[in-house]
Amino acid sequence: MRRRHREIVHVGRDGWLFLIGGTNGVLEQYRATLSRWWRLRGWVKLIETRAARAQALGIRYLHVVVPEKLSVYDDRTVDLRYDPRQSPARVLGRRLINNPAYVDLLSPMRAARDGPVPLYYRTDTHWNYEGCRFAYRELMRACGAVPPADLDARQRYETTRVRDLGEKLPDKPVETASHAVLDRDAQRVYASPLVAAYEAAGRAPDLHVGAHVCFRNDRPDIDPRTLVLFGDSYAHFAPIMLTGILAESFREVHFVWSSSIDWAYVERVKPDLLLFEMAERFVTRLPDDTFDIATYQRGEHLAAADPVAPPVQAPEGETPEGLPVQA
Repeated sequence: MRRRHREIVHVGRDGWLFLIGGTNGVLEQYRATLSRWWRLRGWVKLIETRAARAQALGIRYLHVVVPEKLSVYDDRTVDLRYDPRQSPARVLGRRLINNPAYVDLLSPMRAARDGPVPLYYRTDTHWNYEGCRFAYRELMRACGAVPPADLDARQRYETTRVRDLGEKLPDKPVETASHAVLDRDAQRVYASPLVAAYEAAGRAPDLHVGAHVCFRNDRPDIDPRTLVLFGDSYAHFAPIMLTGILAESFREVHFVWSSSIDWAYVERVKPDLLLFEMAERFVTRLPDDTFDIATYQRGEHLAAADPVAPPVQAPEGETPEGLPVQA
């Protein structure tokens, strides 16, 4: 396994590619070490602390870890020495089995992995639209919410391109995938200065941590609750993944790209639901929940959007205009 750690991509069966190395040392995370035990113990305590803090504010907290492809599709690897039963997501799921804040995706995704449509791209680290929709339905059940009846009837389209793992191979394989048009009823009513700057510079794909957007859905039969989501690329600030599909399902959805929760922002918005989403490979870093989205919008991060342009200061308070503050 240590030899494999120096590699980045594993080529599995039928063109399936898996991230095994990189900065997070993905394959190494399947080793039951003492340091991992302490780190996962820290995550358990953090999830319990977050749930209790949210409850004290009258908010329901939900925590979801997006499984690695290695954890779901181990049957599509070739002679890769690791034990999928040691998946960090599986360990967390066992430790939090009686905690209603933790939404286990690994067990149901493994059960559905042999279905007619894969849940992940073959040549990318991410879930595809089918995987995202699968996870969305699990989350909706956990929220006690009902998906819009017409969601499965949305227009579909295909994209064909080289994806993130394919980019790392010499032959750069392309993959065609089907997606749904999600942004129909929800409207983006706020984009932070950081998002606006990157979009204006034509560099939206380069923006990650600190992206902040809000959506509002005035459809009469929509779930009237407000949801704040702290997540990563599996959710995304563009309405193409989990954020987009949730925005079609709730009255308001706020998305912040961060593994650390900005509790001051949560207290200002007063959502009904606080959702945290994170890829399994990022459990290597335990956040301290001191993130300040307003501060992050200013200075060097904003200037990085367009290095040749003078920096623009974000407004104080970072409160989205046009969104009601709930009582």
